[in-house]
Amino acid sequence: MTTIEVFPNPAPDRRYTITHINPEFTSVCPKTGLPDFGTITVKYIPGDTCIELKALKYYFLDFRNKGIFYEAITNKILDELVAACNPIEMEITSEWSTRGGIHSVIQATYSREESR
Repeated sequence: MTTIEVFPNPAPDRRYTITHINPEFTSVCPKTGLPDFGTITVKYIPGDTCIELKALKYYFLDFRNKGIFYEAITNKILDELVAACNPIEMEITSEWSTRGGIHSVIQATYSREESR
């Protein structure tokens, strides 16, 4: 898996929100082997570090040929990004293209306060 790189938060004393949206996320359905297409939104309040975008792009590309369910992807991304940058809060939303008449949205959240 690609290393998620971070850089120092340029305003660590200010509480602000960063949102990154990847509208071209792809993975593979582990049941059918067919491609899944979705939008992944990463929204977080940084702690001491921020996520570097090029590394995030390559991290997302690692899922392209991976057979994994929507729920697992969403929670895996949350766990790995939280481990990489130790945010104050983070929310991952995965919104998937309609398949079989069903449109899915999965959301997972982390709060440093709640994890204590």
